[in-house]
Amino acid sequence: MAQFATGGTPDVFAPGHIGELTQVIPPELVDAVVEETGTREKRLRRLPSRVGVYFVLALGMFEHLGAQLVWDKLVAGLSGNVPRPSEKALRDLRRRVGVAPLQRLFDVLAGPLAQPSTPGVRYRR
Repeated sequence: MAQFATGGTPDVFAPGHIGELTQVIPPELVDAVVEETGTREKRLRRLPSRVGVYFVLALGMFEHLGAQLVWDKLVAGLSGNVPRPSEKALRDLRRRVGVAPLQRLFDVLAGPLAQPSTPGVRYRR
C-alpha cells in the first residue's frame, strides 16, 4: 500500500483513488503530463499536483459551486484520513498546478469522437 509522506498513514490520493474522473482520465496519464510540464511538487505535500489537476477538472464540471463544495464532491467516496483544506489552500493548489498540465492534457485527449464508420458522419478533406 502506498504510504503518505506526512505521518506514515495510507495515501488516500494514491492513483485510482480520486473517484470517477480516474475512470475517464487515468492517473498515469495525469502523472505523465504533470511530469512533462514540470509542475510536479518540489516537496512532499498533503495535496499533490495530481490531485490539483483532478480538482481543476472538477471545478470546470461544477462551475456553479464554490471550491470547497467541489472538493467535497471530489473526495466524497474516499475513506480514511482525507485532508479538509481551506479555501486558501485550494486556491494555492490551483495556482501551483497552473494551466500547463491542463493544456497538455487537452492536447493529448482532444480529438473527434466520431469515426469514419459512424453513421451520419462526413469528414471534410
